[in-house]
Amino acid sequence: MDDFKRMAVFAAVVQHGSMTAAAKVLGISPSAISQHIRQLEREGGVTLLHRSTRQIALTDAGQRFYLQCAHMTAAADRARAELAAAQQDPSGELRLSAPVGFARHAAPALGAWLARFPQLSLRLLLDDAPIDLIQARVDLALRYGHQADSSWVARKLAHTPFWLCAAPQWLQAHGGLPLHPVQLPTTHWLGLSRHDQAHLHLQWQHQTTGEHFAQQVQPNAWCNHLGAVQQLCQAGLGLAILSPIDIAGEIARGELVRLLPGWDMGRLDIWAVTPQRDTQPAKVRQAIEELQAYFAMLEGAQREV
Repeated sequence: MDDFKRMAVFAAVVQHGSMTAAAKVLGISPSAISQHIRQLEREGGVTLLHRSTRQIALTDAGQRFYLQCAHMTAAADRARAELAAAQQDPSGELRLSAPVGFARHAAPALGAWLARFPQLSLRLLLDDAPIDLIQARVDLALRYGHQADSSWVARKLAHTPFWLCAAPQWLQAHGGLPLHPVQLPTTHWLGLSRHDQAHLHLQWQHQTTGEHFAQQVQPNAWCNHLGAVQQLCQAGLGLAILSPIDIAGEIARGELVRLLPGWDMGRLDIWAVTPQRDTQPAKVRQAIEELQAYFAMLEGAQREV
């Protein structure tokens, strides 16, 4: 049993980045943490961590050992989750990862639910780049778009169409509303990407006639943050492909205009992703239900059944 405890302590040190941080989480002293690590190294005959006054770094052996320790602690977490799942009311901390753009939706989506359960707390981790759910100890991740194959469990919550938008001042300066995609410029676009990219490849389909139209455009500005793309568009700097769940208010106030509403540009899928396939605790199950109900109420979004 002592070996299992030391392995859990070692995994906590790696996950939290220091012995001091791990000590605070585990409720023991930093010196006790250090003793556990030294005992593991003596028994294994290898160095697991390079230590300095400010940071730690894994050795090659430490990295391999950590992966197995992380699997062990994850299995223990799943065992505890099985017990928590039997509870009717959610409790503890829900660690939710989501894109930065979800910040505007967090309170209306989850606020009333959190208020009903004062024993439940939320830790919201906002990052447009996907994070490792195990390493970050994430209970639930909200993700948009295509999901690559992985060991995570993904459940589709809803989908929303893409809308082509521009600011009124941009339209006034560039000839008004277009009637067909062929009338759109190939420059003056705003692109969203986390990678180096030169062009946007667009596919259009008319909702009534079924006509298809393909277009390649050259953005004059790229950004890895959707909120920044929207702000640039509202400032009149170009055309942007946005989602109605984020811009319904701006459209209603006339700050943005939807272009070519009779043409379909595809859709954005919204997913709930969890790191395990086993029974989910009440806090995760109910959070997924709350998110699905919230997205179903938003303009332009359609719930998955």
